[in-house]
Amino acid sequence: AVILIEACEESGSPDLPFYIDHLAERIGTPDLVVCLDSGAGNYDQLWLTTSLRGMVIGNLTVRVLTEGVHSGAASGIVPSSFRILRSLLSRVEDENTGQITLPELFVQIPPDRQKQAKETAAILGDEVWSGLPFAGSTKPMADDSAELILEKTWRPQLAVTAMEGYPLPANGGNVLLPFSIAKLSLRVPPTLESQGAYRALKTVLEKNPPYAASVSFEGPPADNGWNAPPLAPWLETSLNRASFAAFGKRIAFHGEGGSIPFMAMLGAKFPGTQFVVTGVLGPHSNAHGPNEFLHIPFAKKLSACIAQVLADHAYHHA
Repeated sequence: AVILIEACEESGSPDLPFYIDHLAERIGTPDLVVCLDSGAGNYDQLWLTTSLRGMVIGNLTVRVLTEGVHSGAASGIVPSSFRILRSLLSRVEDENTGQITLPELFVQIPPDRQKQAKETAAILGDEVWSGLPFAGSTKPMADDSAELILEKTWRPQLAVTAMEGYPLPANGGNVLLPFSIAKLSLRVPPTLESQGAYRALKTVLEKNPPYAASVSFEGPPADNGWNAPPLAPWLETSLNRASFAAFGKRIAFHGEGGSIPFMAMLGAKFPGTQFVVTGVLGPHSNAHGPNEFLHIPFAKKLSACIAQVLADHAYHHA
């Protein structure tokens, strides 16, 4: 067994590829890769992650002035940097529906993943969305649970995760601000080449800006997503046996909307390898939040399942 522990995944795993190459002789070609950094749809059975989205991040900057100017003197003459920024985002996303409008950011969803989304929706029902901490009477973006799963796992989605250039409301005055910077987080489909998505996004955001404002979109290298290879018969049998032993139910399959950057790298380096990607991030776990939650009974059962799979692997390859 080769155990690989790396401690910079939350920073994008920048060192991992070097060590995978440096230790290539000692690692060899693994038969099975187990990753325990993913999630679970519920705590009632074993869940296998079938796909992960890629990610494009970057700062969209709009500059209209070299310094702030009193809004009474400038508004109506100088265009608002925020309004320009908002209009640029509309080139990529329909603000009324949240649907991405840039064709380069879509892929054909594989039929087996569509089928699994329907099966997962049948298992979870409203739990697909009800476990999220919606505020007030906020509703999900669609009524169909299977569609919500596909929107989360196989379709691109855009989020603005940070803003620069604005004071807090309590400190805001009557100044027309010189610039607006929005940090964009674009989740892209698992099989989309993400660097191409970055180039397409940069092109459409920077082209012919309103009022010839100074506009730029810059970000680090994009991360590819990952789509799991088909399960070998022995592994599917093992996973179901383990799930029945620990939970009394069959294994369930689902895609994750997030990213595990090194999975795409491992998938490319070991194309003939079997993968078991799972984890403890289930309902209310709130990963990276201040109240991150671990369901200890589930974690124990998951550990037992992985032990069973490793034992079956050893027997199968003896």
